[in-house]
Amino acid sequence: MIGIIRRGPSSWTHIGRWDVDARVYEPGAWVRGTVYPQRCDVSPDGRWLCYFMLHQGADWAAGPTYVAISKLPWVHALAAWGTAGTWTRGAHFVDGHGSPSVGPPDEGTFDRAKVGYDVATTSPATFAVERRRGWREASDNPPRERHDVWDERRADRVVVRKSRPGDVGATPLELRVDGRYAAFRQGPFNNEERATNYALARAQDVRPLTDVQWADWDATGRLLVATHDGRLQVRDVDETGSSVVHEVDLSDVTPDPRPAPPEARHW
Repeated sequence: MIGIIRRGPSSWTHIGRWDVDARVYEPGAWVRGTVYPQRCDVSPDGRWLCYFMLHQGADWAAGPTYVAISKLPWVHALAAWGTAGTWTRGAHFVDGHGSPSVGPPDEGTFDRAKVGYDVATTSPATFAVERRRGWREASDNPPRERHDVWDERRADRVVVRKSRPGDVGATPLELRVDGRYAAFRQGPFNNEERATNYALARAQDVRPLTDVQWADWDATGRLLVATHDGRLQVRDVDETGSSVVHEVDLSDVTPDPRPAPPEARHW
């Protein structure tokens, strides 16, 4: 189960849930606010969304910037923790039944027994979500500077990669990505380009994925992508190329704000 965060049109953000195995897309919340994808997480069982949002005008104890837990694909906050502005890397789900490192929420309650996971503050790093999903840095990446608290100074030069599940041998097929926007999923700022440089690579054979703005492998080795023109795809990949076996077209969706259903309003 994959949580989908779609920005636009204008100041809108759309949340959805994509069941890749069942080939079903479930639309959810539309909100006028900024959700930061690299500061969010979906629980391993696909039920819960931990998101970081900037929602100007929010009138509650958590304030306008907050981390919250909701039932995917909705953003009705069952628990919310206020932050000191946007200087945070959000939070994510962790195994275990100790006290969550984020502490008691400012709004709502956190029912650990219902969730089945704790919530931990995310450490600042490029590609934070990918690192939790088994991606690793390329060996020739520049080292992180000692005082680079947010891991931003080298962001344009960091490459992360992930081998296709099930590939064996010395040269497995890898998915690679670099680019500041891919590293943080925010911006662009000051006219910078929104570069997301994905490629498939086996040893020195590199095939750029020029139409892709996000990609990852699923557990069976299929390639999951979101394209620049707003499509979600499942692709089979071989040595000659890739073929689309399932697609969800979100290019023409328009805002349809609705209250969260009753089942999403309680633990």
